[in-house]
Amino acid sequence: MKKAINAQMRESVRVHQALPRVAPALARAARAIAGAFRSGGKLLIMGNGGSAADAQHMAAEFVSRFKLKRRALPAIALTTDSSILSAIGNDRGFEFVFSRQVEALANHPSDILLAISTSGNSRNVLAAVALAKRKGLQTIGLTGQGGALKAQVDFAVAVPSQDTQRIQEAHLVIEHIICDCVERELFA
Repeated sequence: MKKAINAQMRESVRVHQALPRVAPALARAARAIAGAFRSGGKLLIMGNGGSAADAQHMAAEFVSRFKLKRRALPAIALTTDSSILSAIGNDRGFEFVFSRQVEALANHPSDILLAISTSGNSRNVLAAVALAKRKGLQTIGLTGQGGALKAQVDFAVAVPSQDTQRIQEAHLVIEHIICDCVERELFA
């Protein structure tokens, strides 16, 4: 077991050590979010499974606070309302649980969408990104090495890995960096 644990830790460290490669994309994404907030827009965040939890975590950091004492920032996790999710899933299909919310909530020209998908191929995430693009929203994608999401968003932050757990670990680091950069941009 110790050998397996050490191998997992080494792989996690390897992926994290490669993250500086995504720094330019990360900076562009953070600036876009700060610009959206500055212009009166809101951040809509979505993902499935662990990425749904990340969406909620990130929205909480913006609405409550990250490090600085500051005003609340308008961020909504599209993963939290079980009545909306189950109604859309039942009435229209799970593929539409996020796009239907984008249709309803993305009503300001400065709104921005953050899509989190470790595979980059989640159909419901891709459908929401496509609708957001048609509505003129800027889009950000957090993903791994593969998948269609990278090519469909304005700002792609792609973790250099294909291992779901390593991508998810790196996404949390990236999400915290985005929160920190946005706070510094707007309030420091």
